[in-house]
This record gives sequence, structure tokens and C-alpha cells, in this order.
Amino acid sequence: MASKKRATEDVGSQDAGPASSLLDVDALRRIIELLETTDVTRLSWRRGPERLLITRGAGPAPILHGATPTPQPPLQPVSLGPRVSAPEPPAAAAASEKKGHLVNSPFVGTFYRTPAPDQPSFVELGSVVKKGQTLCIIEAMKLMNEIEADEPGKVTEILVENGQPVEFGQPLFRIEPA
Repeated sequence: MASKKRATEDVGSQDAGPASSLLDVDALRRIIELLETTDVTRLSWRRGPERLLITRGAGPAPILHGATPTPQPPLQPVSLGPRVSAPEPPAAAAASEKKGHLVNSPFVGTFYRTPAPDQPSFVELGSVVKKGQTLCIIEAMKLMNEIEADEPGKVTEILVENGQPVEFGQPLFRIEPA
């Protein structure tokens, strides 16, 4: 029995070096973006001392004592091929008809206009922004991610309220060239 325990402890414990074992924010974003295009609801990954567990959705219902468990369908293989875009929600379709460049959410999370509750917003309606200037923060999995302007211009619309959840690809700001 001890040999089985040792075998499970050794799985994934080989490390390719300290620099290669760090999971950076960009890698985490790519993983989340890939998962959002699939039906996968749970991902468990580890490499060396790193552990990553991502669970999407409500998960299975708890099994009650004495109840007969409901059989679950077998897991299907997932293709990570080219992404097929879903139809735009009506709000996004209406927002894309106006002039200007839309800054969209790169992932699912919570939208914040300020760096802290007692501080001013990064930008206001009518603010002129430079390329690379921080527009907002999106909190995803307890990580605060700054969203930057990818084009310079004037903020003509702020499409999300502070503290509201956002979806992948949801429009956040409209910026018109200055």
C-alpha cells in the first residue's frame, strides 16, 4: 500500500527548473479562454509544486446518504481547435453599430473602474487616453488584471457599471480616435 502512495506523490513532482514552473498571468488567461470555448467544467493541473484547479458552473448535486447515485454520462474528448464565435448578444450588437473602437473584456470576471474603493476612476466619460493607459481592472480568480487601451482616443462610452460581472468578449468601453 505504501508503494501506491509514493507513486501518486511522485506524479508531477519532477521540475524543469524554477523559472519554467511559474504559471504567469498570460498563460492563465489562455487556459481560461480555451476552457470558455468548451464544455469542460473542471480542470485539475499540476506541475512540480504548482497546483491549478478550475471549476466552472454549479457542479454536481451532492449525493444524499442512502440515496442511489445518478449515473453520469462519460466524459467526452475536447477539441481545442479553432474557436467558433458565438452570436453577439443584443447589447453587444447594438454597441458595435456606433462609431469608435470597442475595448472588450479579455476574460470573465468582475469589472472595477477604480484601483481601490476610496480612489478615483481610471478614466471618466470624455477622458482622452493613450495607447497602453489603464482603463479599468477586471478581477478574475482573485487576480486583479489591468485592462489597457489598445488604441489612443477619447472615451465616449463606459458600457459596464462598477462592480458588475463581465463575460469574455463583452464590450467595456468605446473609444473614438482623437
